[in-house]
Amino acid sequence: MEILDLLIIGGGPIGLNCALEAHHHTLSYLIIEKGTIVNSLYNYPLYMRFFSTAEKLEIDNIPFISTAPKPGRQEALEYYQGIARQRNLNIHLYEKAEKIDKKEGIFTVTTNKNKYRAKNIIISTGFYDLPNRMDIPGEDLPKVKHYYTEPYPYARQKIVVVGSSNSAVDAALETYRKGADVTMIIRHSGISDHVKYWVKPDIENRISEGSIKAFFQAELTEIREHSVVFRDDKGDLHEIENDFVLAMTGYLPDFDFLRNSGIELQGECLNPLYNPETMETNVENLYLAGVVCGGKDTHLWFIENSRIHAKMIVKDIIAKS
Repeated sequence: MEILDLLIIGGGPIGLNCALEAHHHTLSYLIIEKGTIVNSLYNYPLYMRFFSTAEKLEIDNIPFISTAPKPGRQEALEYYQGIARQRNLNIHLYEKAEKIDKKEGIFTVTTNKNKYRAKNIIISTGFYDLPNRMDIPGEDLPKVKHYYTEPYPYARQKIVVVGSSNSAVDAALETYRKGADVTMIIRHSGISDHVKYWVKPDIENRISEGSIKAFFQAELTEIREHSVVFRDDKGDLHEIENDFVLAMTGYLPDFDFLRNSGIELQGECLNPLYNPETMETNVENLYLAGVVCGGKDTHLWFIENSRIHAKMIVKDIIAKS
């Protein structure tokens, strides 16, 4: 079996960037991706726009041409998938990495389709694949959605949106404007400061005028077939009619996969242990890249500030070899 110089788990923007950097240094590499190319971006809401401008989303100095100041999901898909196609990146799609073993300095990665051997591993799996569950009765009902794509299915429906982040705010505003009766259940005392600055006044104004109902310092406690139950800021329980619940409660890295790979997780946020100068974890020659580095704190890393990980990692691999 061939022993690769580098195996990259995750074919998102940072995983692609790592592959491009490996190619520049003539390292043999392979990307394993459990979905399509930049699978997380593919699963974003259809009309999502990035917080960043196009140049901050570029990888490998390849220009990202956008017709708008802030590119949208479709432009990003065209850009990143176009790079993978034009550069003929070595990538296996719809193949999930299930286990990493190490023996005598060589890693064996077992997937749902094959086994691979490599001298070095980069885990660049992001955090969008596992919803941060509420763990309340009724969460597994068909009407509960942890992913939001577009507003049209929710026209004239009674919608509960859980959360106050960008995804929750976008879902609330878009469904409201397509005729949904929207109620937001928010654990905090206000809309998140991380919400896009041009959207935050919109949602706050809709709440102030009563177009969108919002309960702050509140918590959903149960989801029923035709209603939901929540606790308000005074501790009182309320039941309201409901057709759909959009649980925009965030997403998490696959912590079990990280643990089973031997990576130490620290603190309440389960931050993976790694060297910030090389991105190498406590497992020698096993690296992290991209937003997976932040553990539960998914606001630490983005495409624009983790693009540098590829150069840091490959530089360390070259220095060791």
